[in-house]
Amino acid sequence: MSEVGGRAAAPSIPFPPRTREPRRRTRIVVTIGPASDSPAMLVELADAGMDLARVPLAHGTIADAVARVRRLRSAVPEIGIMIDLPGPKIRTAPFADGGIMLVPGQRIAVGRAEPGDHSTAQRIAVDHDQLVDDLAVGDTLAVGDGGVVLVVVERAPGSAVAEVRSGGLVQGKPGLTAPNSRISFVTPTPEDLRRLTALAAEGVDAVAVSFVRSAADIQAVRDAVGADGPMLIAKIETEEGVRQLDRIVAIADGVMVARGDLGVRMALEEVPHIQKRIIRSGVRFGRPVITATQMLESMVTAPVPTRAEVTDVANAVLDGTSAVMLSAETAVGADPVLVVRTMARIAARAERDFDYVGWGTDLGAQEIAGAPSSPARITAAATAAGWRAAMEEDAAVIIACTRSGNTARAISRFRPAMPLLACTPSERTARQLCMSWGVETVVVGEAGSTDEIVWISVQAAVEAGYARSGDVVVVLAGSPIEPEPATDTLRLVRIR
Repeated sequence: MSEVGGRAAAPSIPFPPRTREPRRRTRIVVTIGPASDSPAMLVELADAGMDLARVPLAHGTIADAVARVRRLRSAVPEIGIMIDLPGPKIRTAPFADGGIMLVPGQRIAVGRAEPGDHSTAQRIAVDHDQLVDDLAVGDTLAVGDGGVVLVVVERAPGSAVAEVRSGGLVQGKPGLTAPNSRISFVTPTPEDLRRLTALAAEGVDAVAVSFVRSAADIQAVRDAVGADGPMLIAKIETEEGVRQLDRIVAIADGVMVARGDLGVRMALEEVPHIQKRIIRSGVRFGRPVITATQMLESMVTAPVPTRAEVTDVANAVLDGTSAVMLSAETAVGADPVLVVRTMARIAARAERDFDYVGWGTDLGAQEIAGAPSSPARITAAATAAGWRAAMEEDAAVIIACTRSGNTARAISRFRPAMPLLACTPSERTARQLCMSWGVETVVVGEAGSTDEIVWISVQAAVEAGYARSGDVVVVLAGSPIEPEPATDTLRLVRIR
């Protein structure tokens, strides 16, 4: 029994905990595709360590995506679901099964894609008529993740001829990156909005917005889904997005280091430094940060990752990322479950060397983001005090009482060494917190006052095994009746 009171507890419903050893704080985002979307496979992926499922919309129909979301919700209801809008990405027409190998020095035509068109070893068909018309001799084109590079050497009406400078295998419907001066981007695209309308109706928890260049791009998507819609995750993958980073992060609900397109739009040697900058910005604003692209890509076909990939994942964890993402490794890879288990092991080992005290101390010395006296700023200040109290008292657990998830995300940015438990009356909020570093969730009943919120949450933490008699717990809460909710209550509770 806690010192908070002696009333009967409101019902608490923990999401069923899955077996994960050792307990891992960094989240794993798993891309769902043909290799991983059967109900049985989804359960195995969740058992292996999947926290958030990503459903890309660049391939297949809207009906296919809706069916995939419904399978996820049925098979693993506690897992968060994020759809990924393709945005204004230029793609080639599909290459034949198995793809083709382009070799340096080879010349290949680049032309407009017609309905039902395919790309071949002689001609790459492109789904963007204006780009083909605007290409000029000397323009560089990157195919896919940028490993294959072409340079335009000849022009003709409605087509161009390019020479392969860097070769490799091209397959599927890879993206095509052209000089920014040759294309004009609009985010979100009309097709994005059509997809969004259909998928938002399925109750997805988050939407990844591609090619975000400004806060206005995120606002346009928010206007489409409404203030109570899914979380919006800004994918930073353009030079404009990097320049506007803090403004974008301030209005978004989360941010992704989208290293694939970022690496072909900016100098490769800049990407690691941009990654660190994006992580720092996301943490400062209390937003979850997802680090993505090629993290364990060799495991698309191989049973073990390269040493460089292992180091990459570990360094992202040590940099403070909230989540690491798997793409082709789980969407089309040979053994998606093995990949997730491998990622979980690497992340858990890196966390053992994370500087929890130093991280929180440095963060606490930084300026708090947000306007003075705003709910966000009050919440940030209260959670900073909560982190200090938890460290000084060696608290058994930090309890964040939250309806929207903001309190839990605000304390999560301090990366506390002790468990962090979010108590929320919203199952959707519980799923959305699946992408936030270190946050465990319990769904609790509604409360009518701050005292009742605190009491219900402490009871839920004890019942779930996070605290026992003699422990001190730190509780962060706000009033449930405030028109502008803010976390303004910090309590230290001894369990008796």
